[in-house]
Amino acid sequence: MPVPSPPLPTRMLYFQMVIMAGTVMLAYYFEYTDTFTVNLQGFFCYESAYRKPYPGPEESSAVPPVLLYSLAAGVPVLVVIVGETAVFCLQMATRDFENQEKTILTGDCCYINPLVRRTVRFLGIYAFGLFATDIFVNAGQVVTGNLAPHFLALCKPNYTALGCQQFTQFVSGAESCSGNPDLVMKARKTFPSKEAALSIYAATYITMYITHTIKARGTRLAKPVLCLSIMCMAFLTGINRVAEYRNHWSDVIAGFLVGISIAVFLVVCVVNNFRGRQPEHEQSHMDNLGQMSMISIPRVEHSVVKVRPLVNG
Repeated sequence: MPVPSPPLPTRMLYFQMVIMAGTVMLAYYFEYTDTFTVNLQGFFCYESAYRKPYPGPEESSAVPPVLLYSLAAGVPVLVVIVGETAVFCLQMATRDFENQEKTILTGDCCYINPLVRRTVRFLGIYAFGLFATDIFVNAGQVVTGNLAPHFLALCKPNYTALGCQQFTQFVSGAESCSGNPDLVMKARKTFPSKEAALSIYAATYITMYITHTIKARGTRLAKPVLCLSIMCMAFLTGINRVAEYRNHWSDVIAGFLVGISIAVFLVVCVVNNFRGRQPEHEQSHMDNLGQMSMISIPRVEHSVVKVRPLVNG
């Protein structure tokens, strides 16, 4: 007997899992391997743009990587779970079943609750965008090889051996640096800023989720305050990168553009139901109105009868 093929929803789920796994693997190769060679950008002797003091390892920053990655991964998950649970409970309490997504069947045995489905959908798209942002940023850093403001402090070039007699002399090549190779390589990967891109991506995604999904009375000022606070923390992260001489302004601005672009694209073009479903009774009513034919009402003219008064004479 021929083995029946899995239903379309199951096949689409498998396909999406393959895409997600491929995205994670690509981000891993960019982040933790030397598969992709960084472009070795040269510099001018005594160039002031790269002579800032070394601020120390990333762990000594005011926004260390552990804190940044924890907030980028934990806060959106918490907000989406709390938001979807509150919306689901509110719909159940008010018996708003028309606006609620139906329980769907995947395969032959798995029933997915609308709360679980919406939560997994929002978090899955967010996780995909987070890894995509990391890939875009790492690709830009590998291709450009832009130097950090503190590059010369780590490079420690021997200006005498390089023959730097004037400021306009250009130095290129990996042999121009005598510092720690690992630190020098990290100082060559600053454009765009990864911290700025990840922070603004998380802030933009969560801000759009809160704005378009959570609709309740009494949140006219609460939602803007919450959204602006989240966006403010992302912008402060980028400003801190510049203040600590870890990135240039151009690096931070490019990171902001990458993160905002990916978040807006995913929300607008992929997660196309942030505004919720249209009630079924309203949709059927609109469909009936669209199918109705135009009925011409005949024009009725009324004749006016003038009555003359009778004069008795």
